[in-house]
Amino acid sequence: MTAIAPAGIAVVGGGSLARSICYSLAVAADPPPGTVTVLARSARVADEIACIAGARAATSASPTRFTAEALDASDRNTTARVLARIQPRVVINCASLQSPWESSRAPTAWTDMLAAGGFGIGLPLHAVLAREVARAIHDSGIPALFVNACYPDAVNPLLHAEGLPVFCGVGNSATLSASLHAMVRPPAGKRLRVLAHHAHLHAPAQPSEEARVWLDDQPVTSVGELLAGHRACSREELNAVTGHTAAVLAARLAAGTEVCADLPGPLGMPGGYPVRIHDDRIALDLPNGLTAEGAVAWQMRMAEHDGVVVTPSGNVRFGEQAHQALSAQLTDIPRDYEAQDMELLAQQLLGLREKLRAEPPA
Repeated sequence: MTAIAPAGIAVVGGGSLARSICYSLAVAADPPPGTVTVLARSARVADEIACIAGARAATSASPTRFTAEALDASDRNTTARVLARIQPRVVINCASLQSPWESSRAPTAWTDMLAAGGFGIGLPLHAVLAREVARAIHDSGIPALFVNACYPDAVNPLLHAEGLPVFCGVGNSATLSASLHAMVRPPAGKRLRVLAHHAHLHAPAQPSEEARVWLDDQPVTSVGELLAGHRACSREELNAVTGHTAAVLAARLAAGTEVCADLPGPLGMPGGYPVRIHDDRIALDLPNGLTAEGAVAWQMRMAEHDGVVVTPSGNVRFGEQAHQALSAQLTDIPRDYEAQDMELLAQQLLGLREKLRAEPPA
């Protein structure tokens, strides 16, 4: 019996990023991916996203069809069965246990702690569901490309360290790259290359720690000025750019088109890099004079600003400020841990979050 060749895209999650990706896939996918399956925990949410995206596609005369299924991403076995049945070429994970919008929508003592210690404190909460989806892809046996949208700069190295399939991430350096392209407008045939970390969504304290950008192999100066407009936008508005860049990438991956892009977490590496994708293979596309080892070492220094550093081998170390913020609440929280410890740490953080959410912000 001939095996079914995977096709189309599966989007896991029902939050704002999953919506943004699907709404862009409806009108901007080139070539159109055929079928996009929305897999959200709530059947109502999944149906709603598919309905709106389908209407957008039809209005734009796009042949892309959207379907929906209820799916709890924490249920690895069910996820594997669904993926084996629908056979997606690309799986995009947008499901996380921690919303990036909580600090603006529902501030509490919990969001105060995240602000004090750094975004990286929540790493285990972003990693748990991504890990289950990666395991489900492995168990399903399909050769899907796994694209993780949940803190890929730090989560993807954890998945890679456990031998789980992870192709790349979206957002973060890709979103910064989109804004830089809008400002620089590189001439035809010129390659803009961006080396950046999730921490660079905000301006660094020192200009010397700014994201690094090249036009072909020539360094671009005044990067902070080029990103000033981007950083002045609200994160929720920027979600439209993140979703759009993810949709463009996913459509090209599903079609097997060659891609040059700036992506977080390629091949499970920490931070974001310029890459080239061809025949389902992804490779770094660094400027002359920058080695992979040098790029990774730089990324790990930048990760300190997020409060957590993840090595390519999956060792995790909380920064001093992050560890102080956590240990003030959890006296036995480790400073260092390994990829396999993240589920236990996630349970500790969920318990702490429940307690701190009951307390008002400072």
